[in-house]
Amino acid sequence: MTALDFDGIAFDPTGAPPAQPALTAPPHTAPPARPAPDSAPARPAPYSAPDRPAPESASRTTDPASAVEPAGHAIVPDGRAVEFTRQARDDAQSAGERATHVGAPAIAETSEASAAAPRAAIAELRTGVVTAHRAALAAQVALQRALWKRAVGTPLSSNAVRVRATASIAVREDHGTAPVGDRASRASVAAREGAFKPLARTTRTELDRAALESLTAGAIAEVFGPAHRRDGVEVVARLAGGEPLALTAIESIELYGGTGDGRVVARYDGAPDAAARQAAEVFALFTGMHLCLSGSTLTAATVPLRPPSSPARPGGQGYSTGSAVDGRVPAHRTLELIVSALDLVPRPHVTGTASFSAGEPGLSVEVTVTEAPGAGVGPGEAVPNLLLNEFHMTHLARGDQAIAMGPEFAEYTGVRATRLPTGGLLLVDRVREFDGARGTLDHATYTTEYDSPADSWYYADTANESMPHFVYMETSLQAALLMGYYAGPTLTQPGTTLSLRNLGGTATVLRQVDLRDRTIEQSSRLLSTTILPGSSLQTFDYTLSLDGEPFYTGETMFGYFSDEALANQTGLDAGRPAPSWLAENPAAEVRTIDVAARRADPTVPLCSRRTLALVDQVDVVDGGGKHGAGYLHSLRPIDPADWFFARHFHLDPVIPGSLGVESVIHAVQEWLLDAGHAADMADPVFRIPADIPFSWRYRGQFLPTDGTVELEAHVKALHRGPHGVTAVVDGSLWKPGLRIYEVTDLAVELVDRRA
Repeated sequence: MTALDFDGIAFDPTGAPPAQPALTAPPHTAPPARPAPDSAPARPAPYSAPDRPAPESASRTTDPASAVEPAGHAIVPDGRAVEFTRQARDDAQSAGERATHVGAPAIAETSEASAAAPRAAIAELRTGVVTAHRAALAAQVALQRALWKRAVGTPLSSNAVRVRATASIAVREDHGTAPVGDRASRASVAAREGAFKPLARTTRTELDRAALESLTAGAIAEVFGPAHRRDGVEVVARLAGGEPLALTAIESIELYGGTGDGRVVARYDGAPDAAARQAAEVFALFTGMHLCLSGSTLTAATVPLRPPSSPARPGGQGYSTGSAVDGRVPAHRTLELIVSALDLVPRPHVTGTASFSAGEPGLSVEVTVTEAPGAGVGPGEAVPNLLLNEFHMTHLARGDQAIAMGPEFAEYTGVRATRLPTGGLLLVDRVREFDGARGTLDHATYTTEYDSPADSWYYADTANESMPHFVYMETSLQAALLMGYYAGPTLTQPGTTLSLRNLGGTATVLRQVDLRDRTIEQSSRLLSTTILPGSSLQTFDYTLSLDGEPFYTGETMFGYFSDEALANQTGLDAGRPAPSWLAENPAAEVRTIDVAARRADPTVPLCSRRTLALVDQVDVVDGGGKHGAGYLHSLRPIDPADWFFARHFHLDPVIPGSLGVESVIHAVQEWLLDAGHAADMADPVFRIPADIPFSWRYRGQFLPTDGTVELEAHVKALHRGPHGVTAVVDGSLWKPGLRIYEVTDLAVELVDRRA
């Protein structure tokens, strides 16, 4: 493995033997046994939105219910790093202080100065803790919250920021982003960013009476297909459990129908409220929600949208059973369910509104997936033989840390703590294997999975032929970090708020693959943990595979930093001015590529759009830059309402570092097109070239209040081959006055697919 470094300190994870600190929490090597039924806690009640009245008597449940525990909330800042002073380095050398190492990263010892580097790091971190300006940090957060509220009308509080839903996106077949080798398999409709991602997929969208009766018997996989069956999941959920089947047929199930969250059209001949509940239950089973919790059941309830306008009639529990014609009631009536929300927090649930063709009053309906009495829902408890699944990932992103990671992490619920991204940026689904233990910080190996549906928003919005580069980065980094955090480095410093930062890494695409509708296997290793006063560092390596064959590999370093340490941000250049090349060469001849104008034409190919519209214009200096091969520069305003602030992270909006890297890629793509490299190609596409390692370093973060993102790229090589051209660049990104991101050997490939 290539040695990583943290501001001059080399970390070799194969170095000296570990010295492990004692944890305040007990070791956690396996999930606790489920409590006996006679000691079981009361079951949660059906999910109810905070401002919605509780379901009334028109409800059905197979078990007693109690109140749902509230979802936890946490703040996870990103990207701010600690920089050190010369005075602190001198103090460290005189004091001779040492850090506690776990996994013992070796320190390069090529000189007396390098031997003193570890002591310098410790003293400088300590100095940062002592001298950090906490009041300034608090003022910054307050200003950030105020500006956010002014921009989007929603305060940054303990409630999650909700992104406005938009309709699903119709995807063009001819704009240059079809899958590798199979344009016909491209999804014709894409999910919007943040849409609910089903736990299982099926092509069956119509059900006759026989299929519905099979669902009442629990034959879910037999109806919807094998994806609705998982090892270790006991299927107890039943359609219409405890009441007569009111539905006679499902005419249509639309995953992104209605207002974008789903739609069901059904025929029924029973009570309207029962039919509405059962239509919502069908949708919950259709999306695989029952797979989160083994042995779970469905709890359903309805609430009138308006008081009945006529007296109750038999069979309708207060609602009309239909419109009579010549004294006859129609044998089959139709209902439409428009799904308004789907979520896995605090428990998997579907909410929606039902309307009826025969004139019955509309209903609000909710269906919640609830665990069996006495069953645990924490790591290893929700589904036997699976440590964590989609339910835990969603809780780690914006819910209850105790559910996500175990009871030792309960103190992190509702406070700033490590979190995964949420919405469309949550890119890890399950932990399949874990060879490690809570409290063992020097090593662990684990296998995780991420399902990449063909209708994912990022396939629709990228200019790439297949998965965009930032998704490679995010899914691998999230998978690597996940179990490093689970091992418990933050538990060594109880009562200290420690926030996560990615500090850098190196990654390589090994081969080009189409990942649509495929499951990515993520094999990761925790290599070392170094405990420092108020902070800790972890190193990882990882490999992504498809059908057992690796296609992407890398290594990275994360840090957990206290508020005091994070308050001192000096960027990549220790606070010194670091102007862009263009600022240092004001006489350079510049031409401008108007990316926004090109993107405004929906027929223009090879253009990133919607959520991935990260660059609006690119200034080009032909023959400029550090290597004399070309220079690119872009300045983009930051809008506090930009979608990614609500996703990364929950209650602490910052731009993902991977999207900073992606914006450099977009600038290079636009330059390649503008330079005419696609002019003679019959079917040009952008790809991530194989076998070109690239590296990155982060020492800061972009906040909603930072105003602008400035980037530059120096073209260092342009390789022409029989199928196209590959550009390799070095780049940097600035927030106002501070250079905080750096990328090296970032490569973009433009090829003719028909060559």
